[in-house]
Amino acid sequence: MTTPLSSDTQLGWQSPPAPINQILDAPFPPALMLSPDNQWLVELERSPLPPIAELAEPEIALAGFRINPNTNAPARHSTYRRLTIKPINSSATRSLDLPLDSRIGFLRWSLDGQRLAFTLTQESGLELWVVDLPSGTPRRLTDPILNATYGSPYKWLPGDEGLLCKVIPADRGLPPVASPVPTGPLVQENLGRKAPAITYTNLLQNAQDEALFEYYLTSALEHVSLDGKRTPLLSPALIDDATPSPDGKFILLTTLHRPFSYQVPASRFPEKVEVCDRTGKLIYQVADLPLADDIPIKFGSVRQGRRRVNWRADVGATLYWVEALDGGDAGRKVDKRDALFELEAPFTSQPTELWQSEYRFQHITWGRDDVALVWEWWYDNRQQRLWHLNLKAPNSDPKLLVERNYQDQYSDPGSPLTTPGDYGKEVLRFTPDGNSIYFRGRGASASGVYPFLDQMELATGESKRLWQAKAPYFEQIVDVLDDQAEQFITQRQSQQEPPNFFLYKHNSPSVVQLTDYQDPAPQLAYVHKELLQYKRADGVQLSATLYLPPGYDLNRDGALPMVFWVYPQEFKDTTTASQITTAENTFSRPYGASVLFLLLQGYAVLDNPTLPIIGEGDAEPNDSYVEQLLMGAKAAVDCVVSRGVADPNRLVIGGDSYGAFTTANLLAHSDLFQAGIARSGAYNRTLTPFGFQGEQRTFWEAPETYIHLSPLTHAAKISKPLLLIHGAVDSNPGTYPLQSERLYEAIKGLGGTVRWVELPLEDHGYRGRESVGHVLWEMIQWCEEYVKPVVS
Repeated sequence: MTTPLSSDTQLGWQSPPAPINQILDAPFPPALMLSPDNQWLVELERSPLPPIAELAEPEIALAGFRINPNTNAPARHSTYRRLTIKPINSSATRSLDLPLDSRIGFLRWSLDGQRLAFTLTQESGLELWVVDLPSGTPRRLTDPILNATYGSPYKWLPGDEGLLCKVIPADRGLPPVASPVPTGPLVQENLGRKAPAITYTNLLQNAQDEALFEYYLTSALEHVSLDGKRTPLLSPALIDDATPSPDGKFILLTTLHRPFSYQVPASRFPEKVEVCDRTGKLIYQVADLPLADDIPIKFGSVRQGRRRVNWRADVGATLYWVEALDGGDAGRKVDKRDALFELEAPFTSQPTELWQSEYRFQHITWGRDDVALVWEWWYDNRQQRLWHLNLKAPNSDPKLLVERNYQDQYSDPGSPLTTPGDYGKEVLRFTPDGNSIYFRGRGASASGVYPFLDQMELATGESKRLWQAKAPYFEQIVDVLDDQAEQFITQRQSQQEPPNFFLYKHNSPSVVQLTDYQDPAPQLAYVHKELLQYKRADGVQLSATLYLPPGYDLNRDGALPMVFWVYPQEFKDTTTASQITTAENTFSRPYGASVLFLLLQGYAVLDNPTLPIIGEGDAEPNDSYVEQLLMGAKAAVDCVVSRGVADPNRLVIGGDSYGAFTTANLLAHSDLFQAGIARSGAYNRTLTPFGFQGEQRTFWEAPETYIHLSPLTHAAKISKPLLLIHGAVDSNPGTYPLQSERLYEAIKGLGGTVRWVELPLEDHGYRGRESVGHVLWEMIQWCEEYVKPVVS
């Protein structure tokens, strides 16, 4: 018997039926950390879904993010509640002696892997703790003085030298209080300069916000020794980051300064990048960057000036950075986009240019003087290149190792494996002869997804497969423990077995199981999971994951009501759009407000039916978005109906964010579905006029596309029931709650069937225990009402 939907403006929290409630409260398998020296496993017990009261803790929105003013930490910071230590070659485990239900966060290994630092959240702030792994004894190093309002509050120094910490200034005083009497109007102006910006949220709005921003983000920099002794290094400033050089002799300091902006977040505020010595004395100014509120919106555009400043990981104290050669504007036609530079201590010589890229610099992994790997990418053609740089021979040409379409997952070489180098920083792991490196990858192919471990020869770029997962498992390399790759750790799972960690040893007849995590939702143990493959009308290959309820029998149960959960993706060519990239052998259990919970109510679920939106050549994908969307949706419906598992008269379309936008469009432009569920979506693209999702044209460059794609424009055609759910404090760019409110008002005013649920205190995704339970209740009730009538 179902509870009727209520039309009251204020509805108390509702709970989903059993056993969903019990699964929501079941312990979640721990997270796992492997020490840099590969000697220790640390299990982190995850906190359950937090009560709504925890989301109601104070928070302040400042310059694109939210902080908890009581703790000087990010609002809604995810934490763990218990730590367990286990030597990798022993079955003995021990839990740290910490207060019950601690809120543990910001975990960082020491460079030698023998210590683990972390924070404990108290009512008044974050304490710094450290545990020596061999003894397993935790100790508190500071009172709750850390300032984590903007980034990690500490970094390890080399050896036994302790940690570099951002702390609350001792004389900070009380936060500024705004006068209730306005001192004048708020005025902004632009004098002919182009300064486009996407629809950021939580931005500064007035002088009071600026004062609060400075108050909460201002930190002093201190050295905290392993016995808790505090040594001041720098006077209070708006510290973004403070990173010790690998040899510990210098500090790379990034600070923010005025003028601030009401249009862009703090990451684009003016910033100064400097090198100081260990006493805090200024040694070298790397950059003083102005406010970056004029970065073009074309994908691949970047800030002008020296950016991505950091230390080389393989030497003691050498800076590197990247500078745009195109003014940061991806729309300019130039031969070279970026230049990579380095500068050795004592930072008195001229910087050395290491490389120029044709595409945009992506990232670099350091190895040794003659080997660094650098990636470049470009959005318009979806290309990515991997280069081998020989810094010992600066006049030699870089060697191209990989060139590929980055959406082509079949050709993905994976990621290089790293290991702590001479200074404890992660560098490339080489084979014993130094001629090859290792890559681990996901292993997508036409025959399935089977992760792998490869060895790549640097001289030729050719790879040799050393290991690959086999059915019925989805098994990924976690880390290689030696240069010969004779010992490595994997995480293994199958449709029936939850993820666990295993140790492989060369010439050992057996694999050592390191963990034994159990199924958190055994009620779903006999769910049928299957990867479907089918084609849409124009021949593009599509796929989807079909879930059928536990114990389902086609002959006995027949066609079921089915929920389609969708999220489209843009592509530049048919080949990559057709690839099968879903792993069939994964262990699938619902968490949070997952649609898979509906399996326990007798519904089938078609999860992530691929809906590629393709724009080949000069064509823009979104110019034919609706037509391609309809082809993909119809192909998915035809597939499951023809198999006899889905009743064509009892189909629900749903999705989150861009999937919610898609849901509303499918209801407006097709009769395939009888109801819809749209969570945290955007429905009026004129409210995101400087681009959205994969669209980089502005509204004024493609007005017809923006208007045609907006479900609000077609609200009169949404005749099937639509459930709208939205977090009241959604901070995702473009999906502010107003989007759902306006679509609700439009459908309501036009006489449609629509329900709008706004979740107090919730963001783009839903975290509160009461909220998650209520969302599942709403979804079940909606489906029961419109596609699975109650039989009296």
